[in-house]
Amino acid sequence: MLALVTGGTGFIGRALVARLEAPRVLSRDAARARASLGAGVEAFAWDPEAGPPPAAALDGVEAVFHLAGDSVGEGRWTAAKKARIRDSREKGTRNLVAALAALPKRPRVLVSASAVGWYGDRGEEVLDEAAPAATDFLGEVCAAWEAEARKAEALGVRVVRLRLGVVLGEGGGALGRMLLPFRLGVGGRLGSGRQWMPWVHRDDVVGLALHAAATASLSGAVNAVSPNPVTNAEFTRTLGRVLRRPAFLPAPAFALRLALGEFAEVLLASTRAVPRTAEQSGYRFRHPDLEQALRSILLPAPPAG
Repeated sequence: MLALVTGGTGFIGRALVARLEAPRVLSRDAARARASLGAGVEAFAWDPEAGPPPAAALDGVEAVFHLAGDSVGEGRWTAAKKARIRDSREKGTRNLVAALAALPKRPRVLVSASAVGWYGDRGEEVLDEAAPAATDFLGEVCAAWEAEARKAEALGVRVVRLRLGVVLGEGGGALGRMLLPFRLGVGGRLGSGRQWMPWVHRDDVVGLALHAAATASLSGAVNAVSPNPVTNAEFTRTLGRVLRRPAFLPAPAFALRLALGEFAEVLLASTRAVPRTAEQSGYRFRHPDLEQALRSILLPAPPAG
């Protein structure tokens, strides 16, 4: 399967590219992408907001994995930052689909990233893929993002929209930002700690993306989250236990809002998302348990022999 990946140098993209045979990658900096991803990866330059990607990048491609988007968790949410978050997703996806429309032979499937930000702050409600979008900033971004991806369906392309949870993995992501305070012994819950946290191991995000591409009967929204969501307080206790560090210094909600502005609401939101569609389609999670997942990332087993 010849596959094209956008956002291939990102935290998820790198892991996905490593699982593909001779993939193509779209990147703002093609030379840097080639250098960082190594031999066997063909990279093409693309600015997602500027226009469609080059036709040569899509020639003969059977599956497209669309992961590109400005980071939500880096930098304060100024008006300019929020515009970049939205435009990189909405305009970028629109331009990608425009390129698909121009092809004489189109890919079989588009696996397009989205996020559990679709659901917003929903308290104790159990959220499967049928739950409606929130009306807050991220809910509206996700709705616009997914709407652009769905336009590929009219072109005869099967579309799967992966709603990503909090992705945990080695070398970055949400966990990378959490580790320092915990290792210093000053980690703790965020706000009340009662908010549900839809986490997922990066291995399972990649596994779900590949499963989505290979499963012809699968289309529409898919929650890319563990089948066992936890509250923030439980996550905090588990991370502290794995690191053998105390986790008793909470970050009050008012302090988070003062330090992070509007982005604090993302950390304090309760989103009890479950992967109903993924499980019904036959996907089996490699890391369904939080403690086992954290140990696999932070305390990898030594090589045999």
